[in-house]
This record gives sequence, C-alpha cells and structure tokens, in this order.
Amino acid sequence: MHNNLKMSVSKYCSKVLIIFPLFYLLAACSGDTPPAESTESVTTSETGVSMPSPMSAAVGATLLNCEELSSQFAFTQTALSEVSPVAAGMLEGYAVGEHCLITGQMNQRISSVDGNSYAIGFEMRLPVDWNGRFFYQANGGIDGRVAPSMGGMLGGGSLSTALSEGFAVINSDTGHQGPTPFFGIDPQARLDYGYSAVGTLTPMAKALITSAYGKGPDRSYFAGCSNGGRHAMIAAARYADQYDGILAGNPGFNLPQSAVAQLYAAQQFTLVTTSVNDDGEPDISSAFTQAERDLIASSVLARCDGLDGLVDGIVADSMTCQATFELERDVPTCPADRDGSCLSADQKTVLGNIMAGARNSSGEALYASFPYDAGMNNPNWAFWKFTASQILDPGSVSFIFSTPPHDFDAFVAQSGLQTALNFDMDNDAPKIFATNDVYTEAAMSYMTPPNPSDLSTLRDRGAKMMVFHGISDGIFSTDDTARWYNELNAQNAGRADDFTRLFLIPGMNHCAGGPSTDQFDMVTALVNWVEQGEAPDRVIATARGEGNARDVNPALPANWANDRTRPLCPYPEIAKYTGNGDIDDAANFSCEAP
Repeated sequence: MHNNLKMSVSKYCSKVLIIFPLFYLLAACSGDTPPAESTESVTTSETGVSMPSPMSAAVGATLLNCEELSSQFAFTQTALSEVSPVAAGMLEGYAVGEHCLITGQMNQRISSVDGNSYAIGFEMRLPVDWNGRFFYQANGGIDGRVAPSMGGMLGGGSLSTALSEGFAVINSDTGHQGPTPFFGIDPQARLDYGYSAVGTLTPMAKALITSAYGKGPDRSYFAGCSNGGRHAMIAAARYADQYDGILAGNPGFNLPQSAVAQLYAAQQFTLVTTSVNDDGEPDISSAFTQAERDLIASSVLARCDGLDGLVDGIVADSMTCQATFELERDVPTCPADRDGSCLSADQKTVLGNIMAGARNSSGEALYASFPYDAGMNNPNWAFWKFTASQILDPGSVSFIFSTPPHDFDAFVAQSGLQTALNFDMDNDAPKIFATNDVYTEAAMSYMTPPNPSDLSTLRDRGAKMMVFHGISDGIFSTDDTARWYNELNAQNAGRADDFTRLFLIPGMNHCAGGPSTDQFDMVTALVNWVEQGEAPDRVIATARGEGNARDVNPALPANWANDRTRPLCPYPEIAKYTGNGDIDDAANFSCEAP
C-alpha cells in the first residue's frame, strides 16, 4: 500500500501543483511573553464596563550573532538544518534588510499508521534591526510547504511585508510535506495541520528569538488568509495567551463543512451542464458560462448598487441586498434556449440551491448560505466553484476530514469529479463529525476553533483581533463569518468591537481580486490597536488599477479610477458617500449603519 501511495502522490501532485501556488500567494518555552497590561483597566463612560488598557509598544533590539545560533540554540525535538546570514536586498520582489535565515524541523517521526516520515518543517527570518515583534505567517490551502517567511501583509498586491518592517517571521508546513491530502491517513498529521503545529512551533520560535536577541518578543502577531485565516481563528481561541494581535483573512474556520458544500455544488452544477470535458465527464464550468455569470453580476448591481445611496459599481450595503435581490425576478428567464442573456429555470434552481447553502435530503443545512455580490463573474469565483470542487475538495474531504479516511485505491482509481458526484450528503457528510479508535478527534473538532464565540482569554488580556472577508468569496461564506461575529457580539453584551472587528469587503473574491478596493494594510492597523489603543474605525483600501506598484487587478471596471479608494468599515457599518466630492476618494465616505 505504501508504494502505491507514493506513486499516486506523484500522480496527484502533477495535477495540482499548478493550482496550489495560488494558496501560497494568498499565502506559525522560555516564558518570554511579557505580561500584557491587561491587569490595569480603564472604565468606559458609556457602559461602566472595564476593559484592558492598551499593551505597551514593542521595543526593538539588534541581532547578536546569526552563525552562533546553530551551536547555542537547543529546544526539545528541534533540529536546525540551516543557519545563515542574508544580506540586505530583494526577496520575493520586496526590499528586505539584513537578516538571519534559519530552517529546521520539529517532532520528526515515522507514522505507525501509513509508514511515512513526518516532521513540522519551518523557516524563520530574524532581522538584524529587529522591531521587537514576532509574526506567525500562516499558509493557505492544505499547507505542506515551507514558504519564504516574509510575513505577507495580506490583501491584494501588498506593498510591504512584516520582514521588511522589522518583524521576526516564521512559516511552517504544519507537519506534512507536499500539497496533497494523503497525509490525512496519519492521525497526528491531521492534528498538526488542524491546530497542533502552531502550538508546537510558537514556544520554540519565541525561545529562538530570545537566543538571537537576548530578549523575547515584546509583542506577537499572527496573520493568514484562507486556511491561514482559519489558523488565525484557531490561534485566537487556543493560543490567545501567546498572541497579542491576530489578523484573519477570508477565514475558512468551518473548512470541513465548506469542503462538503463544494462537493454539493459540483453535484448541482452537473444538472445543468451543456458539454463534456476531454475525459467524457460533465464539464461543470458549462453550467454557468462567462456571459451568464456576467448577467448575474450585472443583475445584482442593477438591484443593489444604489442601496447605499451611490451607484458606483460597489454593493456596499450587502446585507440589504440579500433581502432585496431575487434571483427569479431580477435575472431574466430564458423563454427557449440559453444564449447568455438569460438563465433557464433549471439554472435558477441550481444556483438558488447553491447560494442557499448545501443541504442533505432532509433539508438540514450542511454549510452556510452565500451572498449574491458583484464579483461572482470573476475567474477567481469560477475557480473555486468549477475547478477546486473537483481537484482539491474531493481529496481533502476523503482523507483529511472524513473518519475513517476514504479507501486509497478506490480514490485514485476515479476522477475527482467522480468522487464528488458519488459523495452522499446523507451518509458521507456526517463523517466530518465522526471518530473511531484510530482517529480519536473529529475534523470538526481539530479544524475549527473550540467554542469560537468565546474569546475571553484574548479579550481579558488586552489582545486584539481583526477579520476581513471578501463578500464575493467563492468557497468560504461571509454569511458564516457574520454569523460568528454576531454570536461573539451577543456573548460580549454588544461589546465585541472592543477587541475584535470584522471588515466585509464588497466585490472582493477569495483573499483578493474581484471588482473591489482590495489593497490595504491591516497589519499596521492591528499593531496600532494593540500597542497604541487606536481602534480601527476604518481601514483605507485602494483599487489596483494601471500604474499600481504591485499586481494590477484585471477585474476592475473600466469606469473606476485606477487608484480609487474606499474606507473598509467595521461590520455592521458600511461605507456611505457624504454627497460631496470625488466618488473615487475615500475621504468623501463615512462609515455608518446601513
């Protein structure tokens, strides 16, 4: 079985390696964590509720000696494989200062279940001129690769990195090597991927920082998008005593359920396909052509663009839009054949089912509903719905999230689409909640934050959390994220915004892209909130038009200014035009209730 597994991993990689880099682009002991100033409180005049004071600002230091770390540093079950100085220069397209590169592994072992070798691989970069802060860079996808530990600032076309700003940064493969789902056969690899790798790496990283600078980090930050956003949500719940600021982007914190919803969508799409692929299988991308998705997006805009008081190509008031837009009424129904100017009745049924959320035959919800938004015609949305649902999600559900895992030989003998179509929403979907003698923790336990609406540890020590989510995300629903925030707010007597803020970004797809202002810096905003007490009442975001410093966004409408700006507002507030001035300038918008 082990030889077959290795051969099939190679075959699987050949199919998905052109896909998985997307995740990485979107894409962690010594008692050195200082006591937060949360023991001192301030009392708000409005409610009389005591809240922690801001934490003190981080104080920088200079790297002592890079080369000596290889002989000086020791930590349980940790082996350093490289310790070398790196001169100042360009790295991954960003200017970075002189720093120390360290790579290594923790907890190397041989699995008693699948016979494969596992370890938690990591890379750290420690700047010579350090700002006193630690940054955990969480990957997206299913991990499996140690990416350059730059500390991406997230959003589209980030203009800087944490390393460039002087943070000490770590990145990890979370305990398995290679972007394939077969590590899910090993129970411990599942747990490492879910949450354990972060808990294992964090004290080691802080101890290494202490050895490198003679002091531990004054402040520690955690950031990631997609699965990295899920990691961030996990960190806020499980490791809030270790991190002072957490940034979660497009968080798939109910990832097993969203993966099941992807298989549900694939099943629905096959009901309205009009062609087959090269293998003779239904081409699910033909379920909704580009012209038909353009029609859906333009219909949403026609009904909802003006709800915020300004027709500008942005559905800022998405909540009202969901109550206002009606697929049956607002999109023309084809009187005969499909021609791109209408949807058939069957297409409307299929799209309505998918947007309402995956369900089993009894009508029980398996995942959240999705909002209608202007970015549904973008290739990023199509990738998640039509490609990932048959290339990525079948393997994840079969091996990482189901107990027991799928039969390996049966899985590799069929296509991903066949796996998706054979998935039983009544009998297979409950396996993400199942356990047995070998897999003693269910996917919906190790992949999700325990009691996600209880962030009392984070709150009580004065730590802060920021969450952003593109409303046109094709895989993780903002309805799910908003529901989580509403529950968090209710559990904190309507005061969740004292320590956690959610920003829903109109038009933005998965982590970036779409007809949106998706270039922003929430890391700096988070640091200022944690260390200066400056709550982020708005975050200014820019469209990445022609002439942008990095990564021009091809999805921008032609009538937008190349450098359009908008305030991203903390949920449930939305950006509203003040009625005066340039509509492409964020200065002329305020954050207000819908």
